[in-house]
Amino acid sequence: MRITETAVPGLLLVELDVHGDSRGWFKENWQRRKMVAAGLPDFLPVQNNISFNSSAGTIRGIHAEPWDKYVSVATGRIFGAWVDLREGESFGAVATLEIAPGQAVFVPRGVGNSFQTLEPDTAYTYLVTGHWSAQAQSQYTFLNLADETAAIEWPIPLEQSEMSEKDRAHPRLPDVRPMRPAPVVILGAGGQLGRALVAACTRDGIPFEAYTRAEWDLAEPSSWPVETLRGTRAVLNAAAHTDVDAAEIDRAAAWAVNATGVGALAGLCRDSDVPLVHVSTDYVFDGRLDAELDHAVDHPVAPQSVYGQSKAAGEAAARTWAKHWIVRTSWVIGEGANFVRTMAALAERGVDPAVVDDQIGRLTFADDLADALLRLVTEAKPYGTWHLTNAGPAMSWFEVARQVFELTGHDPQRVRPVHAAD
Repeated sequence: MRITETAVPGLLLVELDVHGDSRGWFKENWQRRKMVAAGLPDFLPVQNNISFNSSAGTIRGIHAEPWDKYVSVATGRIFGAWVDLREGESFGAVATLEIAPGQAVFVPRGVGNSFQTLEPDTAYTYLVTGHWSAQAQSQYTFLNLADETAAIEWPIPLEQSEMSEKDRAHPRLPDVRPMRPAPVVILGAGGQLGRALVAACTRDGIPFEAYTRAEWDLAEPSSWPVETLRGTRAVLNAAAHTDVDAAEIDRAAAWAVNATGVGALAGLCRDSDVPLVHVSTDYVFDGRLDAELDHAVDHPVAPQSVYGQSKAAGEAAARTWAKHWIVRTSWVIGEGANFVRTMAALAERGVDPAVVDDQIGRLTFADDLADALLRLVTEAKPYGTWHLTNAGPAMSWFEVARQVFELTGHDPQRVRPVHAAD
């Protein structure tokens, strides 16, 4: 099996192994593990369709749909033509390929798909990542099969082909409504990471819809604007109950946001067929490896605090939906209230703080973390659990505080060490 790029960005040709003998032939038309390893996006189809065409010269298209497709042939042979109808620099790019049972094509969302049968009794089959509905069809974008700009050289002339009246009436390229990128939904937009995600999307031109806690409270699923997720590219869950000390006092509040709410969110994403990026924490571990900070992603979780326990439960809830990325990070520093700003303020006020020296971690800057989360989505990284922290040195909160004092022009000796248990 080989995967080859084409002239249309993201449109991939897959060469399949076909094993034949006197009885016929066999192929693995779709095999997730092998194909993801070979470079195909982590494609999780929800619907399988077959188009049987009794005569050569049958033609269908050009249709751009709001989901990814994986097309192939069970019997016969086709001439396939794909035109990029997505908003952007590649709009109008064309790729054509002849497809037999030994080939398949991955078609990303927004790329116009069409085919012409070259043999009688051709069975054209395709997997899609979204359920068809009348509402979904309203999001299609179309191009005329005879468009002069695309200038597709059909093996059988169009006037000799059999096609529907709808396909004859599609617009030419200058009149096509380009398909816009699907937006991402950002939850927790008022927090440090949420603000960084909004800024990164704005900078990179990624469409987004952002919700603060007041607008989308994870603890109150009945109040969510659930229709917002229809046609969404991904949900970025940067919302959480992050006050570790307060979680020990009000356990119900921590669990409502970090666990129960995440379970409801995963269910909503599953029902809407939208991937979920869920931000978690290294507090799900027992802390025994903190000095090395080299936990593997499959290291057993053993949280010691209510905060860590609720976040571990949230991870389990997120995993109930196959299309998930769980991202564990630590010590996020960004715009808003955080430890670094608190230490700087104490230094300016002349306060000599006592800071724990037996909790080890790495500072993770919200801007860098936001960029990494968006790459998971935009680059279609494999679903699963990821550890994303900055590559800086491991240090204790006490060491961080002393560095802040020094960098702000104050005596670092004013910071006193204390053990967490004290």
